[in-house]
Amino acid sequence: MIGRFLEDFAVGQTFRSGRVRIDKERIKTFGAEFDPQPFHLDEEAARDTIFGGLAASGWHTAAITMRLLVESDLKPAGGIVGAGADEFRWPRPVRPGDELRTESEVLAVRPSRSRPDQGLIKVRTTTLNQHDEAVQIIIANLVVRRRPTQRGEEKNITELADRA
Repeated sequence: MIGRFLEDFAVGQTFRSGRVRIDKERIKTFGAEFDPQPFHLDEEAARDTIFGGLAASGWHTAAITMRLLVESDLKPAGGIVGAGADEFRWPRPVRPGDELRTESEVLAVRPSRSRPDQGLIKVRTTTLNQHDEAVQIIIANLVVRRRPTQRGEEKNITELADRA
């Protein structure tokens, strides 16, 4: 899996994903397994909650966002490997029938001080619905491989990635 190396990223770059439509049954299935609260499971019960209707779990939205990121044009070398998040917000609920997409912006790029074969990029990913309203905002730090400088270094980097 080769993609963009650390040196290929610059502050201000943006990346976009395709779209996915959110299905009522998938909201309920995810909710039943991972976040079994009434507003994720039952339309009738959800009407009497803070959401006023069925809403996807924030963790469901996060999982969908991950899928969209993997399929987006971001493509860091070695995959999307998170080193933590500085911010994670859900400003509005995701509803059945919503169509989600992501927009990611590179906020910072820096080589690792302790691992010369990799670095970090800070990325703000906003998940938007069909009305261009933010439904999730995450600022995450991603580990990205640096571009190998010689043939032997490529092998060492691959071995390190396999052990990580």
